[in-house]
Amino acid sequence: MVSRSYSNLLDLTSCGSPSFGRERKRFPRVATVAGVLCELDDDTNSAGSDAPSSISQERMIIVGNQLPLRAHRKDNGTWDFAWDEDSLLLQLKDGLGEDVEVIYIGCLREEIEPKEQDDVAQYLLDNFKCVPTFLPPDLFSKFYHGFCKQHLWPLFHYMLPLSPDLGGRFDRSLWQAYVSVNKIFADKVMEVISPDDDFVWVHDYHLMVLPTFLRKRFNRMRLGFFLHSPFPSSEIYRTLPVRDELLRALLNSDLIGFHTFDYARHFLSCCSRMLGLSYQSKRGYIGIEYYGRTVSIKILPVGIHIAQLQSVMNLPETERKVAELHDQFKGRTVLLGVDDMDIFKGISLKLLAMEQLLLQHPDKRGEVVLVQIANPARGRGKDVQEVQSETYATAKRINDKFGRSGYTPVILIDTPLQFYERIAYYVIAECCLVTAVRDGMNLIPYEYIICRQGNEKLDEILGINTSTEKKSMLVVSEFIGCTPSLSGAIRVNPWNIDAVSEAMDTALMVPESEKKMRHEKHYRYVSTHDVAYWARSFLQDLERACKDHLRRRCWGIGFGLGFRVIAVDPNFRKLSVDHIVSAYKRTKHRAILLDYDSTMMQPGSISTAPNSEAVSILNSLCRDTKNVVYIVSAKERMILTEWFSSCETLGIGAEHGFFVRTNRDAEWETCVSVPDFDWKQIAEPVMQLYMETTDGSNIEAKESALVWNYEYADRDFGSCQAKELLDHLESVLSNEPVSVKSSSNVVEVKPQGVNKGIVAEHLLLRMQQKGVLPDFVLCVGDDRSDEDMFEVITSAKASLSPVAEVFPCAVGQKPSKAKYYLEDPSEILRMLQGLSNASEKSARSSSLSSP
Repeated sequence: MVSRSYSNLLDLTSCGSPSFGRERKRFPRVATVAGVLCELDDDTNSAGSDAPSSISQERMIIVGNQLPLRAHRKDNGTWDFAWDEDSLLLQLKDGLGEDVEVIYIGCLREEIEPKEQDDVAQYLLDNFKCVPTFLPPDLFSKFYHGFCKQHLWPLFHYMLPLSPDLGGRFDRSLWQAYVSVNKIFADKVMEVISPDDDFVWVHDYHLMVLPTFLRKRFNRMRLGFFLHSPFPSSEIYRTLPVRDELLRALLNSDLIGFHTFDYARHFLSCCSRMLGLSYQSKRGYIGIEYYGRTVSIKILPVGIHIAQLQSVMNLPETERKVAELHDQFKGRTVLLGVDDMDIFKGISLKLLAMEQLLLQHPDKRGEVVLVQIANPARGRGKDVQEVQSETYATAKRINDKFGRSGYTPVILIDTPLQFYERIAYYVIAECCLVTAVRDGMNLIPYEYIICRQGNEKLDEILGINTSTEKKSMLVVSEFIGCTPSLSGAIRVNPWNIDAVSEAMDTALMVPESEKKMRHEKHYRYVSTHDVAYWARSFLQDLERACKDHLRRRCWGIGFGLGFRVIAVDPNFRKLSVDHIVSAYKRTKHRAILLDYDSTMMQPGSISTAPNSEAVSILNSLCRDTKNVVYIVSAKERMILTEWFSSCETLGIGAEHGFFVRTNRDAEWETCVSVPDFDWKQIAEPVMQLYMETTDGSNIEAKESALVWNYEYADRDFGSCQAKELLDHLESVLSNEPVSVKSSSNVVEVKPQGVNKGIVAEHLLLRMQQKGVLPDFVLCVGDDRSDEDMFEVITSAKASLSPVAEVFPCAVGQKPSKAKYYLEDPSEILRMLQGLSNASEKSARSSSLSSP
């Protein structure tokens, strides 16, 4: 594949090289189709670029808070830039393939003077393919140290702002700064993107609303997001005042990635409880249905860059440092901790466990040393100072209590270490302790495993036979993202000091053969699931999630962060009454399926019974011998029998098709065999609880189902209660043969396999048994329960005439399996009246022509 540059579009129009310099013509913000350059206003809702670009080579735009660069100002005042080899954003490039061009967008760690920004931007673009985002210092402080570190980061790590000292109260101005910065990032993406060809991969919680701004500009943008922090449970997340805005922004992505299933499960639970969205697994992929789009969920922990680690292990300075440490700790067992100095890394808990170990096991004194490397905190504030003070005080107390000449039980290293120095500590440590109370991933155990594998030179220094199997031990917190992938580690609750102390003792006492077995298991996983594997897998899933983009018709709705894209099949169009009446007239065997609720009944009407006009139209259609007409409803069969008593030949499907009757004189049949309804004794008390606490709600006890209806309750409270009830019922009925569904104003429990689609199957089967294959099928419905009917009639090729004309019709323009729509029930009735008139006219013509 030929590599492509963002400069191609400008080359095509100007025949010159691209220039972002201060004194040269700037590249317009948006490039859509080759040879066409246009400006797009920030607040314009683009309908998407329908014409595919002539450029087809792949390119990935990676957007993160910081660029993977290091910078320092030289003595002559100019800037010197170099790649940051430790940056994950740089390392993941290895997994994207040589034929994928990578562009980076993000901030620089160093502040660049405004007068230098254009020149620096041009230099970075030309030499590193990086697009820097320059933020004013006050805006950056509010964005990063304010909203990100004061609100999002603590909350995502399960710390609630219960007092001003704990995270602080929600500050609307910090939120506004966060949104402003995300919009600036969107502008930078717009400068370089070719929207129909490029992939955009956004990273971490700093840019959670960026997908909305990008999707607003180009509805079909191929967009992925990966969250590198934990995602909290819904009970924690729902305390955030802007919870809905962040969820809806993330759902504007095509693929959302998480390190663990727990994080993904919490996100899905929040979408279900707060937005009422459903999700399902399709052939191993989890997807959320969101306004006709399927947002895919990716679960895969990030890996490490093994080649980089191994190259540093081969350095002479690493070998010297390992030799130095080997001599320093000769005859002693080293336990190692490597953590940032922040409140969630659990350093003080680890030290307390070490104190407990030495207290309960006197034989370990003088033998075991805990080396704790404390990296500088990424945040700042009172909590960081408290952690530092507690850590120093605890380490001093332990050393004063158990230390002696030549033996210091806790060695606290709080000065910055070179990477090779940290690797040297990994190499000589018998056990690595990671006891964070909450952490998104934490790659320290992965690095430790690779370093313990060693190499020939290091084995020689340590006096190990190269052919000997390597060994290692891990004690890890159960609250960090890497834990599920480390099946051989000793998992602990870091809050339980006694348990951590016992785990440390166990790690020291494990037989050598078991240490080797555990190490081999971990090494096999870490070495095959590196950062390149993670990036490659994410790109593959992003390509899969975006493969149907060009097939769908999209348009944007909503303002601000409420913006979302409606996606429907390109063939979905308004049903022409003239067209269907014309098809109706020329066909002879017709099947008509009509949902009753909100389709033939006017919404908002006090009475739910059909009016005389609707009954008259149905009778007219039923009198036509060419027609088989069914009403399908969620209502009970006795009610429907009463309402349609005057319709002699009308078929009825009641309670979503559990009961079916072909005409007024026929017996009711059950389409699904249900052995018992014992589950009602479990579900009804739960519904009763929610009915009592939700004024205006009620329970409908049907023969086959139980329905909690909150149509007349407070809309917001009723919706919130419905989400809670859905979750509650799914939990208590998980082992019962029932399905729990929510739709417009109701939560319903019914037997598995019961849906309106079985009525459509029943009708078509009966006609086929009579030797009749329908050449005209009309199916009308308004909500999710009617989608099953649409699916049956559109896929029932064998049950239909080869020349059959099929009209699945939804009420309202919305994502649906239907091919057609009409705006409201009044249009449905007008359409049915047109069919009725055609039948009556045909009947009159027949009577006049007969002798």
